[in-house]
Amino acid sequence: MNAFDELAVGMAAELNVVVTQEMTIGYLVDGMPRVYATPMMVLHMEMAAGSAIASALSVDSVSVGVEINVRHLAATSIGSSIRAIAQVTKIVSRNVFFKIEAWNAERRIGEGTHRRRIVNICEFERRFGVKK
Repeated sequence: MNAFDELAVGMAAELNVVVTQEMTIGYLVDGMPRVYATPMMVLHMEMAAGSAIASALSVDSVSVGVEINVRHLAATSIGSSIRAIAQVTKIVSRNVFFKIEAWNAERRIGEGTHRRRIVNICEFERRFGVKK
């Protein structure tokens, strides 16, 4: 089986989280407001994208994020529920492209695109000197 034979346009996943204090920009950067941080939103979007295709990959392969373009549209407070959604829009060789969004209970709070690349985990780690 090829590392990405089972990938298909339309594959999707959703990650649900509740905003904690540790997910706020004020927790990460002194003097900033205690609202859901853009870096956390990006992380949750990437996690949803990875989850969308993980089951379609061979056991020796993973996807790694290589490009992201995101707009953070609205602030969200501690205790709010967030849904990060990713859907495959295109597959080109080892590159998988996604539409990504984040929503709170009231509205879309983030949107953008994301690209992940399929890599052989052992080769990737060896290339970058990762020791087990």
